Amino acid sequence: MSLTNETKYDEVKPTVPVAPYMGGKSRLAKTIITRINSIEHDTYCEPFVGMGGIFFRRNMRPRAEFINDFNGEVVNLFRILREHYPQFMEVMKFQITSRREFDRLAKIDPSTLTDLQRAARFLYLQKTSFGGKVSGQNFGVSKDRGGRFDITKIAPILEDVYERLAGVTIENLSFEKFIPRYDKAGALFYIDPPYYTNENDYGKGMFKQSDFEVLNELLKGLKGRFILSLNDRPEVREIFNSFEIEVVNVTYTLASKSAKKVGEVMVSN
Repeated sequence: MSLTNETKYDEVKPTVPVAPYMGGKSRLAKTIITRINSIEHDTYCEPFVGMGGIFFRRNMRPRAEFINDFNGEVVNLFRILREHYPQFMEVMKFQITSRREFDRLAKIDPSTLTDLQRAARFLYLQKTSFGGKVSGQNFGVSKDRGGRFDITKIAPILEDVYERLAGVTIENLSFEKFIPRYDKAGALFYIDPPYYTNENDYGKGMFKQSDFEVLNELLKGLKGRFILSLNDRPEVREIFNSFEIEVVNVTYTLASKSAKKVGEVMVSN
């Protein structure tokens, strides 16, 4: 069924995420978005949005969109960008790439900051850390590229993200609460949990290996449609064996500049 046959969609300008994020799906984005665009839906939902590696690269949107992340820093950044964009830019415009600043911000307890300061801190650390890591971050620097935080390059992306978030509902829930809350006929969920065996990459206790079984049971009773992307492992195939599983090979270039082919799967109903 064509995306635009029966449901009204708006064309939107694709943009890139505001910062790197582990599991950002940049190499799979085109494949995933093509699949999303082939499924008729009037509501789009992401329970693990992260920095929006898929959400912001989409080119069509239905009448309702809901994004969610259990990480409160992610949700706070998006909310600040949507509601206090001018003030946020005032906070960020004089920031520079500095190991000392990275170390200073990394040591601060975000709960002691205002929401605006928290958003600025989170974005700075994500932009300047190595590999888009969320947990156990290290200052990222390369001898053959400029500083990772360049406001002249970041500002246009932030403006695009600010405009794109208009009308989007942003939640800070566990996936167990988010999925049932927005499930209905006509809903499409794109689900991008941590890779199997890499559950702590986004922070200790954010997602447990046993949560894959919980997710599987939720999806079995889903009224809407879903696309789930994960690393290709026997355990993943076993857990989600009641659904269609498609293998997608992706080539990643590591820090050593060697290429590594990684098997991923797209699970769907």
